[in-house]
Amino acid sequence: MIAPNSEGKLVGRPLSPHLQVYQWPISMALSIIHRVTGVGLAGGTLLLTWWLVAAAGSDAAFDTVQRFVGSVPGFSLMFAWCAALIFHFFSGVRHLLWDFGIGFDAPMYKTSGWAVVFLTGAFITLVWIIGLLLW
Repeated sequence: MIAPNSEGKLVGRPLSPHLQVYQWPISMALSIIHRVTGVGLAGGTLLLTWWLVAAAGSDAAFDTVQRFVGSVPGFSLMFAWCAALIFHFFSGVRHLLWDFGIGFDAPMYKTSGWAVVFLTGAFITLVWIIGLLLW
């Protein structure tokens, strides 16, 4: 792109950073992931609804859902839905604290962002270990 410099001469230079050199701050990445997990939770809720309706319906319908959930794609979807739910919860708590004016300074929002990532990983691991042990 050609743009004028301070002396009025036209020079060819980028007007904004390229994606290859731009580093996302943790808060920006978490904000995007929060929105994506919100959409994913809506999709996962359809799977949960299918399971509940089948459980209320008939044994055959419930067996069909259980067979799907026990398959690799179904298991993967359940894991992804669980991970999205846990991340969205911790990210939502972080946003709730911001609504009360807590954690707006730069060191705190970086720390709270990494806390969301750590807590999400820890709770996903804990939930799935307990869930698989009880299964």
